[in-house]
Amino acid sequence: MRYINDIIIHCTDTPPAHDWGRAEIDACHKANGWRGIGYHYVVKRDGTVERGRAISQPGAHCYGHNAHSIGVVYVGGRDDNGNCADTRTDAQKEALKKLIWKLLLMYKCRVHGHHDYNSGKLCPCFNVQKEFSEMAKRAAES
Repeated sequence: MRYINDIIIHCTDTPPAHDWGRAEIDACHKANGWRGIGYHYVVKRDGTVERGRAISQPGAHCYGHNAHSIGVVYVGGRDDNGNCADTRTDAQKEALKKLIWKLLLMYKCRVHGHHDYNSGKLCPCFNVQKEFSEMAKRAAES
């Protein structure tokens, strides 16, 4: 089993009309010449959580940080005008919260946004530290 020290949250950088899931992201990544979906989990607009790449395999989601991280992506991140925006639905927020809690308990690791490792990225379009740092502390103490 891989050593996991980080959960990295991403957005698909798509507007609300794009209701993507694992299959669409996998096809997009393959079209880029990659071997398949680079994320381990996909959180769809309706709150459905789909498995992507196997946890046992390094992801392909955050250059320089894939070997020891889990990549989680939610569908969205752009408003109808193409601007970076927190477009998560209530169902996505709840599903993301449950998934991150489960992963934090399993791996006793940190949680970051892609933008924390790549200053050129706005992804995800919300403050991951503000939203999940307290949860990470509670998980580490349990």
